[in-house]
Amino acid sequence: MPSARSAIRQPTGVKVATKPYNKTTLTNGYETEPIISGLVEGNYAREMRKDFERRLGTEVHNGIHTSAKKVPNSPNRFMASSSSRKKYDTLFEDSHTVLSGDTIRDRRRRKTRSVATTVAEILDRSTTAGGEALARERILETAQGVYNPRAEYRRVGELETRGSNSNNNPKQTPPLDTSIFALSGDSAHNQAMVHWSGHNSSVILILTKLYDFNLGAVTESSLWRSVDYGSTYTKLNDKVGSRTVLSYLYVCPTNKRKIMMLSDPEVESAVLISSDEGASFEKHPINFYIQSLLFHPAQENWILAYSHDSKLYSSVDFGRKWLLVHDNVMPGRFYWAVMGLDRESDVVHIETRISKGRARYVKCRAQRCSEGNRQYLFSGHVDTNSLVVQDEYVFTQVTTAGRTTYYVSYMRESFKGMKLPKYCLPKDMHIISTDEKQVLAAVQEWNQNNTYSLYISDSPGVYFTLSLENLRTSRGPAGNLLVDFYKIEGINGMYLANKLVDHQIKTFITYNKGQTWALLPAPTTDVAGNSLHCVLPFCSLHLHLEMSENPYTSGRISSKNSVPGIIVATGNVGRELSSTNLGMFITSDAGNSWRQIFEEEHNIWFLDNGGALLAVLHATAPLRHLWISLDEGKKWDRHSFSLAPLYVDGVLMEPETENHIITFFGHFSHRSEWQLIKIDYKGIFSRRCMDGDYQTWHLHNKGEPCVMGEKQIYMKRRPGNRCMLTQDYSRIYSSEPCLCRSYDFECDYGYERQADTKCAAAFWFNPNGAAKSCGASQSFLNSTGYRKVLSNNCKEGGKNLYSPRRQTCRPRPPRGLRLSTGQGELSAMVGSNATFLIYLDDGDSTTTNIQLDFGDGIKITYSNLSRADHGIQHVYRTTGIYRVTALAENSQGSDSSSMFLHITSPVDRVYLSAPIVVTRGKEANLTAVVWPGHSRTLTFFWWFENSSEPVITLEGSISYKFLKEGTNKVTVQVASGSTIIQDTKVISIKEFFRSLLLSFSPALDEHNPDIPEWRDDVGRVVRTALSQVSGFPEEQLLVSLYPGLPTVAELFILPDTHSSEHEKRSEEDLERISDIFVNALNQGLIQFDLKADIRIIVYITQQTLAPLVASNPIHSGSAMLMLLSVVFVGLAAFFIYKFKRKIPWIHVQAEDSHEKEPEMMGSVGPNDNMSKLKLSEFPSPKDLMEKDLEARSRGGIGRNMERVITREFPNCTNV
Repeated sequence: MPSARSAIRQPTGVKVATKPYNKTTLTNGYETEPIISGLVEGNYAREMRKDFERRLGTEVHNGIHTSAKKVPNSPNRFMASSSSRKKYDTLFEDSHTVLSGDTIRDRRRRKTRSVATTVAEILDRSTTAGGEALARERILETAQGVYNPRAEYRRVGELETRGSNSNNNPKQTPPLDTSIFALSGDSAHNQAMVHWSGHNSSVILILTKLYDFNLGAVTESSLWRSVDYGSTYTKLNDKVGSRTVLSYLYVCPTNKRKIMMLSDPEVESAVLISSDEGASFEKHPINFYIQSLLFHPAQENWILAYSHDSKLYSSVDFGRKWLLVHDNVMPGRFYWAVMGLDRESDVVHIETRISKGRARYVKCRAQRCSEGNRQYLFSGHVDTNSLVVQDEYVFTQVTTAGRTTYYVSYMRESFKGMKLPKYCLPKDMHIISTDEKQVLAAVQEWNQNNTYSLYISDSPGVYFTLSLENLRTSRGPAGNLLVDFYKIEGINGMYLANKLVDHQIKTFITYNKGQTWALLPAPTTDVAGNSLHCVLPFCSLHLHLEMSENPYTSGRISSKNSVPGIIVATGNVGRELSSTNLGMFITSDAGNSWRQIFEEEHNIWFLDNGGALLAVLHATAPLRHLWISLDEGKKWDRHSFSLAPLYVDGVLMEPETENHIITFFGHFSHRSEWQLIKIDYKGIFSRRCMDGDYQTWHLHNKGEPCVMGEKQIYMKRRPGNRCMLTQDYSRIYSSEPCLCRSYDFECDYGYERQADTKCAAAFWFNPNGAAKSCGASQSFLNSTGYRKVLSNNCKEGGKNLYSPRRQTCRPRPPRGLRLSTGQGELSAMVGSNATFLIYLDDGDSTTTNIQLDFGDGIKITYSNLSRADHGIQHVYRTTGIYRVTALAENSQGSDSSSMFLHITSPVDRVYLSAPIVVTRGKEANLTAVVWPGHSRTLTFFWWFENSSEPVITLEGSISYKFLKEGTNKVTVQVASGSTIIQDTKVISIKEFFRSLLLSFSPALDEHNPDIPEWRDDVGRVVRTALSQVSGFPEEQLLVSLYPGLPTVAELFILPDTHSSEHEKRSEEDLERISDIFVNALNQGLIQFDLKADIRIIVYITQQTLAPLVASNPIHSGSAMLMLLSVVFVGLAAFFIYKFKRKIPWIHVQAEDSHEKEPEMMGSVGPNDNMSKLKLSEFPSPKDLMEKDLEARSRGGIGRNMERVITREFPNCTNV
């Protein structure tokens, strides 16, 4: 969707080293994610970093972005910084898939998604300033043999206890069992990749590499293997080839015993395959360079490989043989089939580039993707970097004339446009989550710059409603977008978000999927027991919500499915989120209360299936101690894990196993080898937990027991019990549904939450205009303005005020028939497929016949609209302009829609400036303003109502005489070469009418996006308000808002076309109605609600000539009025005689004279006896429109642009 890059969903505990010249990292779906970490600091380091960033590429692309699954987003937390020691930093390149891939963090571990669980990440270390020359000149001494007995020793760590009850604990915690192993001979290697497959496997693989930043390549590598959980390691260089340089390590996600390694292509291009966890390897040469791999989620031997020349290959025998799937594939935009949704398991979804900024969505079989076997499921082209296939959804986007439309396919059905609130006008969109068959999206609206808003969809992902505004965002090292949003593991519907409030960042929590948000309560005391006087809402707890992209660090916030309700995070207490004076905080009751556990920032992990906590100080100095807590952070036992202080680069834990082993990675000094410290913490437990070792706790929201529609009771270990948790114990003790209440429902599309907590229709939404497709004998569910929150388990009882109500269908004629092309364009190439889409806003579509006339003598008829859901294709054989007409007809009536299709090129932007009311028989001036200007001659095609031939001009203006009273639709099309654009206006033709100029409260300008749809909706609301106050029929009123600021409108009062009275009598009636409106407007009686807390008052625009009149109070009212009248008439006559210029914004009827001078109609009627007024000092409508279009071109379609500021418009009053 938008123009920011981020990383995508990431596998649990898996990172893949990225090549410095690879421009994609953290890829999508089940793809492995290359990452480079730990660049050297200092001058030399900075130069290497700059070179590395240049190689990665930091250009920003447009494209749909999706959230990262388990993708952390903070740098390596363990850093050693001193002039004589190495410094560590982590630099990541973002993934392109996000609908922005990395960006926003969706923390739930997805077991249905397989990602190459490969290499963990690259731990990069090098010498600092003092040792830079040595590092570049050092020659690696390869260690021969398998095991150096001096490299490993075993010891028992010392113990210290601290905490609230440490002094009263008679039983001392047993010390940890530790052993250390050094990777001898690899001290020059500055990158490492580690894999521990888990599932009780004792095998650990480590690939260390020497990456030369000057050459941009790996020059040396070593592969190490342990079969005893890391106590000892064996070097495998001889098994893979002593001269083979390895660059990547991958592990099959569905069979962790299968390993694939890539050799450096500068030396040889080959893959090394192992089916026994690295015990043996077989080498297979390949003829292309692999940049990234994507493993199948179910088939262990199926792999997709993306090459450096944008080609996609597939293998069905685990890399032994490869077959080309497609070329010109966009990086990171290829996906395996989602099991249960795609019919064939070998289906591949691909985005292929066809031209600059344009791509096609292709679906085919991995081993059968020739042109004849490809499917194009989206009609026409899509934007590049926009295809995302995630769970039940497929997302893409199309940008036309600067406006982007987002599309979604649910359950592999046809694509539908994603519907955000009408005036959201998104500039950028990122998909945060697609869990639980619902889409959470971060959207940057037209008036937002550095913040985003959170929107939540219905199940099909089509209709979105606002959840939270102004989410904090930032940019990652490679420019990827990071949104401060966190989904809490283990409890449904709980989120945390950082929001910008009055220029301050504050942390909010929700327990009902974003229906209500609240500040976090601060702890009552600090870690030392001192009282904290922090009172809501003036003071609260604020948390950093970043998760680490380094799998060996914990990130700044953690939660776990196996221990619901426990959240550990870095934060501070105060008025806003701060980056200083940070401490560690924990909650054991799902955010209702918090405790401070450390005064300094720590990395914290969950041990023993979540039953214990491990803490390591986040420090730049070397460490030799860690802390473990068994009672949710109330008491901490300090253990020593090393005799000598260690610069800690990371911590590795075997996921989801019954053993209790941790491995620390680091080094003692910048000259030392990699040190691997194995820690077995099983000794701190005395036994396995029994039934009596558990207790229950009740989930609640500030005392409210019903959360997400049910009362939930969870079970957890009693604090202080030193027993081991079993993997299969049930965390949920009981669950009981509650009766539904208002906050079990979110506002439906088109509705907004009001101050009284009720959902009311937005000003732009017409609740009675929703389309219903059902027969006369059927019924449908009509929205009450609410829709039940997905995954909410409340039960309905008694009178239900919120659920949709069933109503009987009534026979309806077709209304609102719309015809468009598949891409919204008005041209097509000769001989190509032109796709037509037909939409019906209202009417029984199941019994409505649809006829489409292509304009070339060919017609097609469908028995109902559903037969044309996927579009109607037609091929034009000759060039020309074709009138295409759609006709919808049933027993109740008919409706039609037409469009004019050019078989040539498209054009940019045009605005038709035309009066909305004209006098019958008098010529009206119509002007087409085109942007951008062209040096070539433009051709203008003017279509009036049902004319079969257009009026063609080479000028952008035309005078036209409307001879028939009624309404006339005028369409202007502008052609320049192969580009065609159009605009349409509906004009009312009357014998006579009255008009008044209107202005509005200043608040309306602040919410004016200055687009035609917004002006139409506000005009409709004003017209309704005028009718309600005056009792005058709404059909006889027209309100037209003009472009630019300040917001100005013109009210047209029309005669009753059904009146049988004489014309003079009708003119007098309009004059009387005009006076009524003037009085109502002057008294401020015409009002409407723009939003829940914004009321707009409509005024009549007052003309003031005060500077020309003395303000002496002795002048009587009559004298003052006389003076004003004389001055006014004199100035008007002078301007008319002297300048004869057009008057802006007031629609003109030209007299039957040789000059045909335009005239302005004010509140007076258009008869010849009324005074005419010329205001030459104001620019013409064309000039103002050109300025408006120029400002929009500079600012883009979003709202971040210069606005055309017009002068104040004087009002024409009767004189």
